[in-house]
Amino acid sequence: MHRDIQTDHWIAVCQLDDIVPNTGVCALLNGAQVAVFHVDDGGSRVFAIENYDPNSEASVLSRGLVGSIGERIVVASPIYKQHFDLQTGECIESPAHSVGTYPARIAGGKVWVGL
Repeated sequence: MHRDIQTDHWIAVCQLDDIVPNTGVCALLNGAQVAVFHVDDGGSRVFAIENYDPNSEASVLSRGLVGSIGERIVVASPIYKQHFDLQTGECIESPAHSVGTYPARIAGGKVWVGL
């Protein structure tokens, strides 16, 4: 099961143009590593999930490859290649190893993540 992380406030992470389309970056927000992805599939969208990959026990998801499986937008972990749904945090191959998600949005040309 994925877990949605509750939002108390929004933090500006960077300019949208600072993230190459269809890639991710890692941001340290209030002591938590957050993987932030800029997806451009005809329109720019952003997603944020926990950066920690429970399958490899490493903080690497921001370095994964962005793609899709059917209608799902996913990131493939760079270590064991498990796929994580960017909207839900679900690990497709092993749902027990899913990650938390954060709300993310674009406003004023910046990427904002809710904490």
